[in-house]
Amino acid sequence: MTKIIKDRAIVDDEWEVLHLSEDDTADAIEVPDGQVIIPLQVWRLQRDKLINRAKDRGNIGVWFSSHEQAKDLSNDLSVFPLLAIDFPKFADGRGYSIAYNLRTRFGYTGELRAIGDVLRDQLFYMQRVGFNSFAVRSDKSILDAIKGLSDFSERYQASVDEAQPLFRRAERTGI
Repeated sequence: MTKIIKDRAIVDDEWEVLHLSEDDTADAIEVPDGQVIIPLQVWRLQRDKLINRAKDRGNIGVWFSSHEQAKDLSNDLSVFPLLAIDFPKFADGRGYSIAYNLRTRFGYTGELRAIGDVLRDQLFYMQRVGFNSFAVRSDKSILDAIKGLSDFSERYQASVDEAQPLFRRAERTGI
């Protein structure tokens, strides 16, 4: 079974990520049984068919492509125990904004997973914007990657994980 990092621990991944092939269409693809993370476009086109399954069984999650926006799912967030954001390549940072908006603007409190080209160097910053789960790229060591969550001992800027910037948190002495 594949391993992921979730809540700072290495655990088995019980979810399957559904990807569309060139021959698949979002409105016609069959969503398999079990815990499945489906593309946002599949949810949009098959929502009426899948909504009861998502509410009753809690075994559907949705993943965002980096060009999609958190607001595209804002009305349905409460039915998903897991949302994922795809990082198609290391240098594409749009997923950070999606995560930040899901947590801060839309109040999503469930599992938020980074998938795709996820590397150790990104994990500290990903957790800052609200990710609590990481599917590290398969050719990289998950044991090494988990160390990336603790690469820095202090946070200077405010974000999801720290509401106050360091200059507001630090005790000042007379100058």
